[in-house]
Amino acid sequence: MPPDMQPNPAMAVSIRGLFKRFGNKVAVNGLSLDIPTGSFYGLVGPNGAGKTTTINMLTGLLVPDGGVAMILGHNVWQDVNAAKRLIGLMPQPEQIFPTLTGMQLVVYAGMLRGMPRAEAAARAKDLIAAFDLTAAANIMVRDYSAGMTKKICLATAMIHSPRILVLDEPFESVDPVSSANIKDILVDYVHTGGTVVISSHVMALVERMCTHVAVVNQGQVVAAGTVAQVAAGEDLEERFLQLVGGRHGAAHIAWLDGGADGQPAPAVTQTPAGEVRR
Repeated sequence: MPPDMQPNPAMAVSIRGLFKRFGNKVAVNGLSLDIPTGSFYGLVGPNGAGKTTTINMLTGLLVPDGGVAMILGHNVWQDVNAAKRLIGLMPQPEQIFPTLTGMQLVVYAGMLRGMPRAEAAARAKDLIAAFDLTAAANIMVRDYSAGMTKKICLATAMIHSPRILVLDEPFESVDPVSSANIKDILVDYVHTGGTVVISSHVMALVERMCTHVAVVNQGQVVAAGTVAQVAAGEDLEERFLQLVGGRHGAAHIAWLDGGADGQPAPAVTQTPAGEVRR
């Protein structure tokens, strides 16, 4: 690999030339990216851009067809267990055991990481309280709401105090109050030196929370840097649409006019005195 393509071991995450194909479809096409330690990093892109595939290769869940992924100086696929110990990956709701209670699930996640049961239980209690789930701690996860399930999944990713948190759509289906609490916990985690990588479709959230952002399209990074650098003086969502394309003028649909029985609604006028006439 040429010197300018070598991964940077000083970064929390350093990816070079990552490639993955599924049949005839190239999902990730030579993707390269550096994520600084202590950053709150947003990974954004349209559906099918390659974000989740990249996350799966980065976190040891999916073997790449080519390229290098490095976590805090550890080559992920040369020593996948060492890399995984540094990462807290938030599982998707369908990847957890729904017949465990919330407390059991978080304790189980800690013990899978080699923690003694007592330590895992103490940490689980702290996390469950932080996520306002104490009243539901002994209820099976299958009876949780979508937002509660998201929170318990995040708790399982944090139980071992990882150096890097990798979160795929962490705020989806989460109510505003819980969302604010999660944000506070994540921001505090970053202030202690941790690194957060979130994949999200919500540009306003990324612009408000993240220090850095990368825009992924068709399996490649099309822009990366601080949020201000990528936005380039514009609203981040507008800049995102410019980078990925796909926006088109609204098509006129003749029958979609809001009128009754397919007839245009009558014009509404207002007299100087405020009387409405049709």
